[in-house]
Amino acid sequence: MRLVFGLVLIAGVALAGGAVYMARDYIAQYQDQLARERQATKDALANVKAVPTVEVIVSKRAMKYGEPLAKDDVRIVNWPEDAIPEGSFLDMAVLFPEDAKGDRFVLRAMEKDEALMKVKVTKPGQPAGLISRIEKGKRAFAISVDVASGVSGFLRPGDSVDVYWTGSVSREFEGGGGEITRLIQPSIELIAVDQIAGSDLAGATIARTVTVAATPEQVAALAQAQTTGRLSLALVGVQDENAVATAVEVDQRKLLDLKVTAPAPVEAEERKCYTNIRRGAETVQSEIPCTN
Repeated sequence: MRLVFGLVLIAGVALAGGAVYMARDYIAQYQDQLARERQATKDALANVKAVPTVEVIVSKRAMKYGEPLAKDDVRIVNWPEDAIPEGSFLDMAVLFPEDAKGDRFVLRAMEKDEALMKVKVTKPGQPAGLISRIEKGKRAFAISVDVASGVSGFLRPGDSVDVYWTGSVSREFEGGGGEITRLIQPSIELIAVDQIAGSDLAGATIARTVTVAATPEQVAALAQAQTTGRLSLALVGVQDENAVATAVEVDQRKLLDLKVTAPAPVEAEERKCYTNIRRGAETVQSEIPCTN
């Protein structure tokens, strides 16, 4: 019995020793592989060129249209030099000049860590009203719209629209005598929808008026068109950068592909000539050949 117990003990010790040896070998292999991977990572990082960066001012939080901009609302981050958005602010002294006569205001909704650009904020002391969105040489002009003419309420400030006029043309003009629809102003910019000039709108908004930025000549054309007919707007796609170059005009004949029938020929009435012959007290009318 003791001999059996001794043999079992010896076998257990041998098995335990073998397990320890195998574990030591596995751990050594794992450590060696881990060391090689770390060295490979260091070599790869050493071969990677450092990306040059520039300090750019970004927003600390999400901001909405019309909010005043303060120093506590922004921070400076390192931005890849070859990927800086055009018009970004790189210097706090430029964004918040010491001689500023008022605050800057947010013109476009911004998310956290979004780069501040000149088109997204007003100039110091300039309010975030409609006047700040009108480019030099242009004027603001309001157009009355409804659900149909206003693209079902999906218009937003900053969108571009084509303006169509529908009305009757007098017969005294070439091609007149009926109602036509014509494109009068292609790709004109919206700067406000009703009383909202910010682009951060949620969902469809059924507007009564939209305001466009137009040159004085365009304003005159739109005013005349709005007085003499009905205006409709067509939303221009974001990727459609080319304005319509050709004239677009549709009347009832073109819409329904109607052919103009030639008028029936009028038969010329036969001309007859007469002369009066006096016979005593009577005057008799007699037919004679026409000479003229």
